[in-house]
Amino acid sequence: MLPFQPISGAASDIRSLFTVVLIIGAIILLLVTVLVVYSSIRFRARKDEPEPRQIFGVRRLELFWTVSPAVLLGGILIYTIFTMYRVAPNIPVNEAPDLMIVGHQWWWEFRYPKLGVVTANELHLPKGQKFVTEVTSADVIHSFWVPQLGQKLDATPGRPAYMYIQADQVGTYLGSCVEYCGTAHAWMRIRVIVEEPQNFDAWVKQQAAIPTIPTTGAAGAGAKLFTELTCAQCHTIAGTTAKGTVGPNLTYVSTRETIAAGAAENTQANLEIWIDNPQVIKPGVHMPSLGLSANQISDLAAFLEALK
Repeated sequence: MLPFQPISGAASDIRSLFTVVLIIGAIILLLVTVLVVYSSIRFRARKDEPEPRQIFGVRRLELFWTVSPAVLLGGILIYTIFTMYRVAPNIPVNEAPDLMIVGHQWWWEFRYPKLGVVTANELHLPKGQKFVTEVTSADVIHSFWVPQLGQKLDATPGRPAYMYIQADQVGTYLGSCVEYCGTAHAWMRIRVIVEEPQNFDAWVKQQAAIPTIPTTGAAGAGAKLFTELTCAQCHTIAGTTAKGTVGPNLTYVSTRETIAAGAAENTQANLEIWIDNPQVIKPGVHMPSLGLSANQISDLAAFLEALK
């Protein structure tokens, strides 16, 4: 998969505009380079030659190099405005969002209000379906961008912005926050997973269901610990008393490919490192180290791994 291969109409329009401007710029660069090299050789000073005749002003030439760039830039402006209109059409004010994207330091929250699903860092989309999307922030300014999906949109606290998102090709596509937002900005990754509609419906059905909470073994001990410790004050897990909204919703955390917004692969070993000391995986993260014992850490990781 090429890094700039678009998977949506918006991304295709942006790439077309970029390609046209790039080609025009390359032609101008080549023309200027050729003229400079030619002039340097053809009109270089030669031994025993008198100083060349000085020419002051050539009206036709001056008109040409003034008017032609203006016409060229005017054409690029018109094409840019046309592209902007196609990429970011006005969304009716009475159209409720299908998807809400909320930026946090330093992770992404994805809400599907019409489907009753809340997840984090991994955005699932059905192929070929257009989503009215609201983008906002819970703290500082972030910026949501998945290049192959389309436009970049800032996430500003208190000022939601809107766009359409539609992906037309199945696959996993990567993005990130592109507005510096603090220490762990570089580890605020996005994974967009585009699925066939029936697979997306199955994912929604799973995510909206109440998971089976283990009651025995290490996972059962971890479930009890989770609700007794401060974990429950920051995170939500459906089917338990944990209803916190400070950190990511962990209801089906084991189904995600990564943890810590893409900072590490989602394995039980990495979960144990993360629970023990989050700074090892993601320096600057707000999640505290609780000073737990090795057994407590192992039990909590086993519980989270069981949430499938």
